[in-house]
Amino acid sequence: MTEDSTDSPIKVALVDDQQLVRAGFALVINSQPDMEVSIEAGDGAQALRLLGSHPVDVVLMDVRMPNMDGLAATAALTEPGDGPKVIILTTFDLDEYVLRAIKAGASGFLLKDTPPEDMLAAIRTVHHGEAVIAPSSTKRLIGHLASVLPDAERTPPAVLDSLTDREREVLVLMARGRSNTEIAGDLFVAEATVKTHVGRVLAKLGARDRVQAVVVAYETGLVNPGS
Repeated sequence: MTEDSTDSPIKVALVDDQQLVRAGFALVINSQPDMEVSIEAGDGAQALRLLGSHPVDVVLMDVRMPNMDGLAATAALTEPGDGPKVIILTTFDLDEYVLRAIKAGASGFLLKDTPPEDMLAAIRTVHHGEAVIAPSSTKRLIGHLASVLPDAERTPPAVLDSLTDREREVLVLMARGRSNTEIAGDLFVAEATVKTHVGRVLAKLGARDRVQAVVVAYETGLVNPGS
């Protein structure tokens, strides 16, 4: 869905049980020439019904909703592997559901009081295949939640055994919120080389995107919260 992003606007779905929240987001999104709100839904079940016949590129998904919450809806949307990118919306800095949603396939999260320009940037970022992990609040949240996640839900450290030393180094920098360009500068290599390393890291970890890879980095202890 990303190849034609220069020719047609990014189609966005808003899924939140508060109509006022949806209206505010829609006003901001529809003011942009490169994106438009094409679907609004009040819960996860309604969203799945609408999205079944009206595909979109990016979904802004609330966590707590009646009938079907954002966690279940995210898992249903992303499970096929070719569905829309999902950004979780939350009013809480530390919300255990956010990490579960990321593990279910979401590409990141935003606080509902995020400045409009940050929300728009996040939509563009996930649409182009990246994940929303750069803000310090995101890293802090993932680090905190990964540290309190029950052992039964953690990724075992052995999953890192398949990574080379350089790939581990790249994963650590990804977990610190560094972009491909910044990682290239840190390691004194070409950005294309970094993209290759990132792709191999995702493949070896079975991660859908950078966010899921970062979660693995924290869960396995490769990166510690606050480091």
